[in-house]
Amino acid sequence: MDPRLSVPRYPLLVLLCAAAALSGTRSPVAAAGRSCADTRQVYAEKGYGTDIAPLTQISGEHLRLCPQDYTCCSSQMEETLALQSERDFLKAIEENSQFLLTTFSQRHRRFDEFFREIIDLSEKSVNQMFTKTYGRLFTQNAHVFQELFVELRRYYSGGSVSLTEVLSDFWSRLVERVFSLVNPQYQFSEDYLECVSKHTEQLQPFGDVPRKLRVQVSRAFIAARALSQGLATGRDIVNKATKLTADSECVRGLMRQWYCPLCRGLPSLRPCHSLCLNVMKGCLANQADLDTEWNNFIDALYQVSEKLEGPFNMELAADSISVKVSEAIMHMQENSVTISTKVFQGCGSPRPAPGRTKRSPKESGGSRRPFRTYSPEEKPTTAAGTNLDRLVTELKERLRPMHGFWVSLPHTTCNDERLAADVTNEDRCWNGQTRGRYLPDVTGDGLVSQINNPEVEVDIARPDVRTRQLIMELRVATNKLRHAQSGQDMDFMDSEEGSGSGGGDYGERYNDDWPGYGPYSPPYNKPPRNPASNPAKPPRVRDKSGSKWNRNNGHGRVRSSTGGLTSSLLSLCSFLVTVAPMWR
Repeated sequence: MDPRLSVPRYPLLVLLCAAAALSGTRSPVAAAGRSCADTRQVYAEKGYGTDIAPLTQISGEHLRLCPQDYTCCSSQMEETLALQSERDFLKAIEENSQFLLTTFSQRHRRFDEFFREIIDLSEKSVNQMFTKTYGRLFTQNAHVFQELFVELRRYYSGGSVSLTEVLSDFWSRLVERVFSLVNPQYQFSEDYLECVSKHTEQLQPFGDVPRKLRVQVSRAFIAARALSQGLATGRDIVNKATKLTADSECVRGLMRQWYCPLCRGLPSLRPCHSLCLNVMKGCLANQADLDTEWNNFIDALYQVSEKLEGPFNMELAADSISVKVSEAIMHMQENSVTISTKVFQGCGSPRPAPGRTKRSPKESGGSRRPFRTYSPEEKPTTAAGTNLDRLVTELKERLRPMHGFWVSLPHTTCNDERLAADVTNEDRCWNGQTRGRYLPDVTGDGLVSQINNPEVEVDIARPDVRTRQLIMELRVATNKLRHAQSGQDMDFMDSEEGSGSGGGDYGERYNDDWPGYGPYSPPYNKPPRNPASNPAKPPRVRDKSGSKWNRNNGHGRVRSSTGGLTSSLLSLCSFLVTVAPMWR
């Protein structure tokens, strides 16, 4: 028989081999003998020794993370690459969050330097104005202004300081000094001057200036401190949230998507985009739960920054201190006769100064040079030419893309062509087993949504404690920022007025205070309160240093110590009933 016409003994085997050759699949024998040169090269490029790397593919029964097919990875290689996948993951998260960290760190430093310089320049402006106007008399009383700026700096730096009390103390000390200066023909004891300062609220020697300055300074300083602290909080939150530790299930998913193709001998094959998203959403499930509070925090930062370039302008408020104080002193000089007469009626007749003849308050006040305000061209420049509007504009531009950062982080990571295949390349990517389309659906965001994640097993019943703490920190920071938008300081909420430091006047704007915001005047000017008709809020008194109200004296002062509170209040009421007619 012609051998060419003979039928093969094993027709089925021949057909199977032919089909395998045509379809492009490899027989076990061919797979076992395939070279691992590409895998060994990539492994060496990562800095690992190739002495443990097979030369050709071997059986993958020893693999614990990758599919147990023929492989170019030994057990030790698989363990090494699993650790490498965790490092790659942490590096990717660090790189993608660097924008946040850099923005918060740099913006905090720039705003902090700016605000501190604003305070320094404001103090310098006060010293220049009053030294030029009052000379030696100002330098002798300069400590009153120095103490004011010490307390303003302490408040901005986070100290437990009430701006309302700081400014009230300042005006109380100032009225004592100015009253002595406009009445040089008299000699006033310390107790007498404290009687004057105690009745400052009824006398209103400085007119409406103290209240207007309190509104300006309090709102601006509250907003400035809240923004500075908020930026520091943002920096710290990002630092903590990105200091990750991948658990074993996350590492398994990372290894399967990034380095199992390498073990299969396909080092250039990237994971499918959907596969990458499922792995990242599983590994970053807790971070995604920050999203709601994070967005609220970013919105609050944005809104406070807008306030600072508008009605709560820190530059304008700091510049106004010297001008407003000058206006206040001029008001007291112009009304010195009326004010002194009321003081003499309420506090008694003072003793004439030795070697001086008794003169009227008008004569005394008129012989001294009046204070004046700066004209616009004389006002000192601020913060070495730095412009607050520009700082705020730059900050707002950087805050906008931060919205939704934690939920979008898996997408940002998987959009990196080094880490995943393009979304349009779904048929030629690694699907977790081989080259081909990834079929499972992409899971939702957050911890609870990972219950059906096909790539990373997540225990949704055990929320991450550190993430819950970060959520609480964000809520606290957001709450402070929202109160600052209303001129309220959460640390000094006034139970009487339902406001924070300076927040009781929220809604008031003045045409001379806020250029460009249109004229606005208060609905009414509150008249001086009659002490006899409202004894519930007694005048506050101070000790000799002027910082506390705890010294009793001959003018009916209340003692702040708890033990003597009842008797002190009774004495005060008796005093108020006695002197009330004198202050009408």
